[in-house]
Amino acid sequence: MTARVLMVQGCTSDAGKSTVVAALCRWLARRGVRVAPFKPQNMALNAAVTVDGGEIGRAQAVQAQAAGVAPHTDFNPVLLKPNSDTGAQVIVHGHPVGNMDAVGYHAYKRVAMDAVLASHARLSEAYEAIVVEGAGSPAEVNLRDRDIANMGYAEAVDCPVVLVADIDRGGVFAHLVGTLAVLSPSERERIVGFVINRFRGDIALLQPGLDWLEEETGKPVLGVLPYMHGLVLEAEDALPRTHEARDGARLRVAVPAFPRISNHNDFDALRAHPDVECLFVGPGDAFPACDVIVLPGSKATRADLAWLRERGWDKAILRHVRYGGHVIGICGGFQMLGRAVHDPDGIEGAPGSTAGLGLLDMETTMGPRKQLRQVEGTLAESGASVSGYEIHCGVSSGPALARPMLLIGKHDGAMSDDGLVMGTYLHGLFDHPDALAALLAHMGVNNAAPLDIHALRDASIGRIADAIDQHLDTHRLAAWFGLDG
Repeated sequence: MTARVLMVQGCTSDAGKSTVVAALCRWLARRGVRVAPFKPQNMALNAAVTVDGGEIGRAQAVQAQAAGVAPHTDFNPVLLKPNSDTGAQVIVHGHPVGNMDAVGYHAYKRVAMDAVLASHARLSEAYEAIVVEGAGSPAEVNLRDRDIANMGYAEAVDCPVVLVADIDRGGVFAHLVGTLAVLSPSERERIVGFVINRFRGDIALLQPGLDWLEEETGKPVLGVLPYMHGLVLEAEDALPRTHEARDGARLRVAVPAFPRISNHNDFDALRAHPDVECLFVGPGDAFPACDVIVLPGSKATRADLAWLRERGWDKAILRHVRYGGHVIGICGGFQMLGRAVHDPDGIEGAPGSTAGLGLLDMETTMGPRKQLRQVEGTLAESGASVSGYEIHCGVSSGPALARPMLLIGKHDGAMSDDGLVMGTYLHGLFDHPDALAALLAHMGVNNAAPLDIHALRDASIGRIADAIDQHLDTHRLAAWFGLDG
């Protein structure tokens, strides 16, 4: 069996590639097609742990959910996790191969392409269809040499490409025509159509532009997807663009937006909950009054801890606890709560040690072996079910761990005697409905409205798949994938 392949590329980052791929995966799965998502190269700090014990971008885990299959490292064979403005940890087939700067990684791309094509070959034999997501934009001509993320991959496997543009940004026709203009003739030829994303308004007013676009380029517009409000989907990497105050919220949660924040999807359940107002606090913001501070994961714990101190937010956190406020640390944020973080081998940056916030009696030492696992367990205090995954290099030790936050086969995390400070290595802490309700109750919100973030995400995937049926040329889609009508 050889899978049929369709690639979705975008005129810009955040044009909607991830969402369109997820929608197509669900659209195909509904028709009984065994389909796999695929992203040759992803650059993101939001990661997921796979069934084969590696890590991939969160977007590919969402797409796997849309396809009805378990996430696998072949879905995202190359993952780049930035740890500075010029360098990243390079992860191949789910496991780190080293830290590289941009020049070093460019030289490594020949090896990375071999990994991409190996994953593609395995998926092509195991599935009937592969829906591929590009990265950034194929118009980045400076990255054309040795490209593995967009047209370099498409040319190597000889697959058709759909080009997505975000009309909500403005300039959609210039984006599409300009992108075509900088492609090589063979690359331009493999573009089989356009999808315009996030349209608001009367389609009749847009139609003259669509007619012009088809005449100008000779390419069909496959459809115009509407701006869909209220979707609950995990962002690939970018933090939410806006924050809206929530009337009637009973709990205010503040999350410092570290420069190297990772897995900020940990807060999706809090952001979706009607009883909670959850806001990310950026570098230009004053630290707000709140009930709970949650320190998120970090790809560079010591550097982000220094960033906190530069803004005086360490003092704000300590003052918050003195006045009876709650603090929760997740992964790197948990490490920050201890007395010190040591990195003798320079795993996350320059070798050395950094004083922690001193809210828990423990220390953490970074090591070369990364812990990657899916886990299930209970909250130690309430016995509520909890599930998620661990992705971390550090090992924590100290008296604070004698009072764990979670019971997951072994004890995990720690909790202060007064219950105000707690931390864990578990990503997805708030995702299980039982754990969310218990944690909200611990923080003073009793009888909170029930919320199942997994169900909300799945319903959102269903909505965007419905939009494929309603707004795209499904006859062309069916023909590409060998389906009837």
